[in-house]
Amino acid sequence: MPRVASTGPTDGDPFSGFLGDLMRLIQSSGGAGGWDAARQLAIQVATGGQPEANPEPLHRIRLEALVGAAEPRVADATGLSTTRSGRAVRIVPVTRSEWAQRTLQAYQPLLERLAASISGSVASAATQDDDPDGSDPTSRLLGDMLSAMAPMLLTMQAGSMVGHLAARAIGPYDLPLPRPDDELLVVDANITRFEEEWSLPGDDVRLWICLSELTTHAVLALDHVRARFGQLLDAHADAYRIDPAALEGQLASVELTDPAALQAALGDPITLLAALQSPAQRQLRPQLDALVAALVGYVDHVVDVTGGPLIPTYPMLSEALRRRRVEASPADRVVELLLGLDVGVAAYERGAAFVEGVLTRSDEATLARLWNSARELPTPAEVDAPGLWLARIDLD
Repeated sequence: MPRVASTGPTDGDPFSGFLGDLMRLIQSSGGAGGWDAARQLAIQVATGGQPEANPEPLHRIRLEALVGAAEPRVADATGLSTTRSGRAVRIVPVTRSEWAQRTLQAYQPLLERLAASISGSVASAATQDDDPDGSDPTSRLLGDMLSAMAPMLLTMQAGSMVGHLAARAIGPYDLPLPRPDDELLVVDANITRFEEEWSLPGDDVRLWICLSELTTHAVLALDHVRARFGQLLDAHADAYRIDPAALEGQLASVELTDPAALQAALGDPITLLAALQSPAQRQLRPQLDALVAALVGYVDHVVDVTGGPLIPTYPMLSEALRRRRVEASPADRVVELLLGLDVGVAAYERGAAFVEGVLTRSDEATLARLWNSARELPTPAEVDAPGLWLARIDLD
């Protein structure tokens, strides 16, 4: 690892001098204050710093009616309950800033786990090469500083990521992570913008949203599906391991006594997260990718079956949604690296091919067994070869 030049007498205190001031500043920004700052950043990015109008009251009224129409059709098509609590699911139009705040809150437990994992990995890598016995105060300071800065930067990057998502997202499952309750937030301004860009009737778009969000929620409400997602996401978070050579290369040309240069080097999320990827994460990714592909492919199929007969402009709406998925968000690559969750066009195409393969060989009742238990969840190989999945569950 690179050495930090001394910034003055230490008198036995590794936190004296300029780097000491920087270290104390970093520490004072952590904890709850870090999340407060992340929420403010999420709001700033989501709104572009501009005032927001409240959702139209009429949109709320229409959504309530459309949810009532969509819920029984989703239940019939999937055989699943659309609610976790037993109470009716609510789909609520909100502003971008409210969506960002609530989403960051929902993701916070996973993000805190990520921050703890990255902090420990960075601290270990920062000292293991240059100061194996922990006797060098400068190396200890570098380790402490990087250990503190990594979760702070991750927290702020999480705020930025959620803010970018809020600026574009339609509903809570644009990123298909389990949500904590039966209140699903949709971004009213983004829905209206989508309608206007494609000249689509508002009720058609909102009915599609109800069908899609309710179907996704019904699947993710299943205990074994939530557990599988949680297991994989937690394992991915826990498996961050810094590559010392990658970190050294990143910092080799940086003047480590210059906080702006250091933050610039560590603040690029793509570069930093790439240095933190581990072999264990690369082994987990195919399992996460397979689960996401099966989910989005199934949801699209159910929406086709239920929405096609109900929505007059469904072919035009489907094309608009396909084009929307092709347009990458600034946060997409960060989400993939940070959470290990790939929700790009390839995931939808892979999921659609899996569903088509099952239905070609069998029927809707067989496809519905996909979510019966943890045993029926497909492996990566089975998503690419649906016949293998059918054979394993004794339905070939």
